[in-house]
Amino acid sequence: MGLFRRGLSKTRQSFFGRIAQLLGNTEIDDDTWDDMETLLIQADVGFDTTVKVIDTLQARVSAEGMTKADQLQGALKEALADLLEFPPALDISGRELSIILVVGVNGSGKTTSIAKLAHRLKNLSRRKVMIAAGDTFRAAAIEQLQTWGARIDVPVIANRPGSDPGAVVYDATVAAKARGYEILIIDTAGRLQNNYNLMRELTKISEVSGKVVPGAPHEVLLVLDGTTGQNAIEQAKKFQEASGVSGVIVSKLDSTAKGGMVFSVFSDLQLPVHYLGLGERIEDLVLFTPEFFVESLFNDEEDETD
Repeated sequence: MGLFRRGLSKTRQSFFGRIAQLLGNTEIDDDTWDDMETLLIQADVGFDTTVKVIDTLQARVSAEGMTKADQLQGALKEALADLLEFPPALDISGRELSIILVVGVNGSGKTTSIAKLAHRLKNLSRRKVMIAAGDTFRAAAIEQLQTWGARIDVPVIANRPGSDPGAVVYDATVAAKARGYEILIIDTAGRLQNNYNLMRELTKISEVSGKVVPGAPHEVLLVLDGTTGQNAIEQAKKFQEASGVSGVIVSKLDSTAKGGMVFSVFSDLQLPVHYLGLGERIEDLVLFTPEFFVESLFNDEEDETD
C-alpha cells in the first residue's frame, strides 16, 4: 500500500486531492457536479468514463437522499472501484514454454518494463526467463536490454541492429525451448515507417513464435505511458486491433498527475491492467491491486512522503 501511495502522490495531490477538498461540508448542488466532472477529466479519467461515474453518483444521491458533499467521497471511491478488476493470472503455466509478446510505442517505457517484468517473474514466480530483443530497428533498445539482462541475470537473445525481427524471435524461441527456459519475453518495434508496417511486423512476430510453440504468444502485453493520459488510450485501440492485446502495463505513473487514465483502460478498452510502473527501481513494477489504487488517490490518511 505504501508503494502505491508514494507512486501515485502526484495524481493524488494534483487532482484527486482537490476532489477531496471539493467534497467539504457544503450542500450538493449543480456546482458540485460541474466541479467534480472537471477535476475527473483533468485527471485523465476520460470523458465517457467520467460521465458514467457522475451518473452513478447522481443516482445514488437521489436514492439515498444525500444532501452534503462530504457524503460523496465514499460513494465516489466505490463508483471508481466498480470500474476496476483484479487482473487474471498471466497465462504462463501448464506448458513447456510460455511466450509473452510486449508491444507499445517508442518512449512508453516498454524496454524498461520488460526488464522489470523479467526480474519479477524470475524472482517471484521462480521461473527460468529469457528475453528476445525483437526491436532490431533501434540499436539503443538492443543495448538497453542487454545491459538490463546482465544486471538481473536473464539471458538476452539479440542480433545486429537492422536485422530481421522475425529471425531473432525464431532463434530466441528455439533457444529457449532447447535450454529448458519456461518464459520468453519478446520486445517488439514501437515505430516503423507507418502504422500499417508496424502492425504488420507485430503480426509477423506473433506468427513466427507460434510456429515453434503452438498457441504462442500466450500473452500480449501493451505498455502504456501513464504521462500521456488519454493519448495512450487512443494508441491502445490501434494495438488492440492489430496484435490481440490481452493486458496492459501502465508505466511512469510515479512521474505524472494523469493516473486517472487507468480507469479508462478498464472502461473504454475493456482490458485488464496487470502491472503499474511506480518508480525507477527494478522492484517498482507492482501487481495492479484495485483497492490499493483507489485508496491511494485520496488524502484521507497521513502520508509522510507527501
